[in-house]
Amino acid sequence: MHQIPVRTKLLAVGAALLVLFAFYAAALYAQSPPAATPAPAAEPAGDPTGATLTTPNAFLAGWASGVSSKPDGSDWTAFKDPENPTTKELAADVAHAFYSINFVWTLVAGFLVMFMQAGFAMVETGLIRAKNVGHTMAMNFMVYGVGMTGFFVMGFALLCGGVNGSPIGGPGALGGIAVLNKMFTISVGGHDWGLFGTTGFFLSGHAYDAAAIVWFLFMMVFMDTTATIPTGAAAERWKYSSFFVFSFFIGAIIYPIYGNWLWGGGWLAELGLNAGLAHGAVDYAGSSVVHLQGGALALVLAIMIGPRLGKFDSEGRPRPIVGHNIPMAVIGTFILAFGWFGFNAGSSLAGTDGRIGIIAANTMLASAAGAIGATVYHWWFHKKPDVSMMCNGMLAGLVAITAPCSFVTPWAAYLIGLIAGVLVVVSVYFWERLGIDDPVGAISVHGVNGVWGMLALGLFADGTYGAGWNGVGFSSYLGTAGQGVTGLFYGDGKQFLAEVIASVSCIAWNVAAGAFFFWLTGLIVGGNRVSEEIERQGLDVPEMGAPGYTGLRMEDAEALRA
Repeated sequence: MHQIPVRTKLLAVGAALLVLFAFYAAALYAQSPPAATPAPAAEPAGDPTGATLTTPNAFLAGWASGVSSKPDGSDWTAFKDPENPTTKELAADVAHAFYSINFVWTLVAGFLVMFMQAGFAMVETGLIRAKNVGHTMAMNFMVYGVGMTGFFVMGFALLCGGVNGSPIGGPGALGGIAVLNKMFTISVGGHDWGLFGTTGFFLSGHAYDAAAIVWFLFMMVFMDTTATIPTGAAAERWKYSSFFVFSFFIGAIIYPIYGNWLWGGGWLAELGLNAGLAHGAVDYAGSSVVHLQGGALALVLAIMIGPRLGKFDSEGRPRPIVGHNIPMAVIGTFILAFGWFGFNAGSSLAGTDGRIGIIAANTMLASAAGAIGATVYHWWFHKKPDVSMMCNGMLAGLVAITAPCSFVTPWAAYLIGLIAGVLVVVSVYFWERLGIDDPVGAISVHGVNGVWGMLALGLFADGTYGAGWNGVGFSSYLGTAGQGVTGLFYGDGKQFLAEVIASVSCIAWNVAAGAFFFWLTGLIVGGNRVSEEIERQGLDVPEMGAPGYTGLRMEDAEALRA
């Protein structure tokens, strides 16, 4: 195997450090001197770091327990007479309860999404060969820690650190996150367009805030989903050291940049305010921010790393390489479907949002429809109902409904899922015919149906929800004025155009950034792919030091065929 010179490796490491330094320099430049930014709103619970008593009735609890002052030494100012509370006292207590409920809801939803990592690990491992199970499990396990480190160091700052430097502002359900307000922008056509945030590195400074850190946890597990998708497409031949470094780049730079454009108050979200394109680009829970990003990165890696040995014959025709444990894949799929309720309904960031029931039902309907669509289509055209396609069909339906889940009716959700189920089958065979090897169908499930989810929002959003989205129109917790997010079929073609622009931008960014950082990673670690000898033997022992299974005789002719 060709060895990369030490000098080249050192240059690659230097280039990586230079990229990281460039973002820090841009962050410092953006903060001095800052342009006029919205004045931070008062902390809704009067408690930035969560230091005071945090029962739902915090003020009453403090009074009743005989506590005469808050931990910071200031006097309690509410519920001094619990039998005759003033309007101001009641308002303060209700506000505290409101934000506490939403904090808990968002945290629990984040815990559900974190557990989806087990589902991804089982699906991917079940669909590859027994000689590589330890390696695949190890990638799905460690992407959590490595990706999180990158997101903690700088990813969250780039994604969310400029949210209130934009006129769109932060999530009101968590208190507005008003302290995160430094955006790196460019001025075009008389408008400022946000590119990335510049505050909140290492969750320090203004990011040391109770509401901001709740948001960090939720956004972190979403990033983790994106980072784990490429592990399926590059499974059975990806060098572990390359995976390790590349996953850091995903969490630190690749994922948060596009995430900022749409979720952090960046330029795609501002298409409504600045360019009059309806509500700007909208992606409720991440068909593009999470799944299309992961699918586009999976495509780049699958192309650059090349197909597995034996996947294509001498004439380029694909050969089947079957997974070793279908029951594992099925169980993993249901774990993902369960966690997806936190993924979609949790993206409200508010247990107080009455729309969460519709979101959950739409999510469930689309998943069932996706499974049916994939099963029937494969059964009809390929004569047998393939179990792995059933699983991918359900996941495709979930990916497709992720963006429009809060904006569409239940019948539209079912139709979106049904189409996704067909698309995933067609797509899997399409990529194979192009000579691209994707062992688990990650490109088709997350990439193709990530695009479909964005387009479906632009088509089927019925206008009953989302007034004030991305700062377009007026909204408040007491009522809304103005039209909600409305798709082409309900009279607003501009919303569809905004979704198209976002989808194209997502693909372009991830293809370019993914290709660059994968190339850079290969220079740093001495190549992205294991040797032919290791691939034939199986990656478990050479890469991980131990087999994934012991005490069993694994006879698999396909596993040894070149």
